[in-house]
Amino acid sequence: MKEIVTIQVGDYANYVGSHFWNFQDELLGLAGDPQADSVFKNHDLNMDVFYRTGHTLQGIDTYTPRLLSINMRGSLGSMSSRGTMYKEAAPATSNVFTWTGGVSTQASEPQKKNLFLQSLYEEENQNMVNETSGSPSEYQDRDITESLENGVQFWTDYSKVHFHPQSLYELNGVWTDVGDFDNYGIGRDSFAWASQGEEISDRLRFFVEECDHVQGFQFVVDDSGGFSSVASEFLENIVDEYTNTPVMLYTVRGSGPKARLQSRNHKILEDLHDAISFSRLSSYCKLIVPVGLPSLSKASKFLHIEDEKHYHSSAVYAAALHSISLPFRMAPVGPTADACSVSGAVDFHGLIQMLSGQGRQNMVSILDVAMPTPALTGGKKELCLLENFQPLTPMISEDGEDLQAIEHLTVHGILASEGLRASVCEVKDAVDAAYQRANTRPLFSHLSVARCPLPIPLPFPSIFGNQIGKYGELMSDQLTNSPSKGSLDVHSIPMAARLRSSSTVLPLLEYNLQNLHRYGITRGAAGAELLRGWGFEKEELVEMQEMLSKMVATLCPPELSSDSD
Repeated sequence: MKEIVTIQVGDYANYVGSHFWNFQDELLGLAGDPQADSVFKNHDLNMDVFYRTGHTLQGIDTYTPRLLSINMRGSLGSMSSRGTMYKEAAPATSNVFTWTGGVSTQASEPQKKNLFLQSLYEEENQNMVNETSGSPSEYQDRDITESLENGVQFWTDYSKVHFHPQSLYELNGVWTDVGDFDNYGIGRDSFAWASQGEEISDRLRFFVEECDHVQGFQFVVDDSGGFSSVASEFLENIVDEYTNTPVMLYTVRGSGPKARLQSRNHKILEDLHDAISFSRLSSYCKLIVPVGLPSLSKASKFLHIEDEKHYHSSAVYAAALHSISLPFRMAPVGPTADACSVSGAVDFHGLIQMLSGQGRQNMVSILDVAMPTPALTGGKKELCLLENFQPLTPMISEDGEDLQAIEHLTVHGILASEGLRASVCEVKDAVDAAYQRANTRPLFSHLSVARCPLPIPLPFPSIFGNQIGKYGELMSDQLTNSPSKGSLDVHSIPMAARLRSSSTVLPLLEYNLQNLHRYGITRGAAGAELLRGWGFEKEELVEMQEMLSKMVATLCPPELSSDSD
């Protein structure tokens, strides 16, 4: 077995991760539910790739994510940094004999569990009301979903997963005022690898050393502020210690409006942060996937998302990451196994090599999603599979054609015309036909298919449009004035996600390159002093500029390169 270790750094990364692990937990629960759809019992997905077995000091068996989460102190809400499955360690008493004066203890009030977490606690302690009375239980679930819609303050508020005590790490001295922790320099000033790095490395080592064969690190970082610096320090250490283990890096950031009136200095700070962050992070991974649109509310006609709610936007990004991760844990099947539930398994190394190791060797991939994916119905069913993708990577261009594009596509749980789930063979035929009929085809494409749809857990936000049915089907008799639907009305959805290496990412790369040059390197640059305060000398900035220039040159069409010579 080839295991994956997941690392989440920063507040928004953990918002995304909380939804991601809820999906995994839901899959595990449905697999053992005698009343669940058979597709969840025979999904041919090896959950051990992301999970580890263990036991508590009391001898209770555990099955927890192979995860290291890093965030600010105080960001866990009502959850303990020891997780919820293991008993709290008694605080150590300090014997101090050098002080003879009075001693006082300052302690903040613990966060109270919200209605959802209270219900989890009661259920696990077998104190829930007897489930034979259906309507009170449904009423309680509706109360829970409504309270989450308006009351999520921490990523733990909607987490239904048990974590190992080594998984949750809070940075010393970094508190939960995310608004002030908003640039690379602050992260560099606030976090010193020399003081906390060894403990973080030990925690990662704990998960790696118990693996048989690590296929890679799934690294998710909130790159909107100071955690970019924390992540780059950590990544540098990972590259040094685990030289041959690939890192697949997702840089994520939340949606929502920015201040309309920004001073020029603040705009320069933001632009330099983005350029430095992208340059530093991309230098320590094999594949980087920028994720995070300024607004998700217009990204899909089937979803109703409130951009200002991280609880909403992170659910979409987590669903896409879940889809992309399915091929890493698919059971291998023979070429004649037509009745199987999966097809197109690929591991970390294979996917990274596919997207960045051949052709132009571009290491920056675009993430697209179709959520939910339309059923295989009607005469234009094949085109629907490709036309419904929406990019989740910012600042890309869809105007030009890229004949050298490379794509990896994952489709799972898609419905057939009669309302039943399509077979693996039907999906493969439909995708092949879609590429045949498309105006522009990629140079190379790889398809992974699974019959198992995306399960919708109870704490999933109410972001589905009213035309979405119970199993993600699109209904024509929609009620335009009805509210958005959530987990009580939609139990699963078909999904498709795509990673593509394409020149359409050039605007993002060029923007970072131009801002680094204009504000940080040219004579009299407006941000030169700021960058010196962040600890960057000109030689290091020039190296970053050269690296970004190579990324741009890699994707520029040959005719443009020859014209500029």
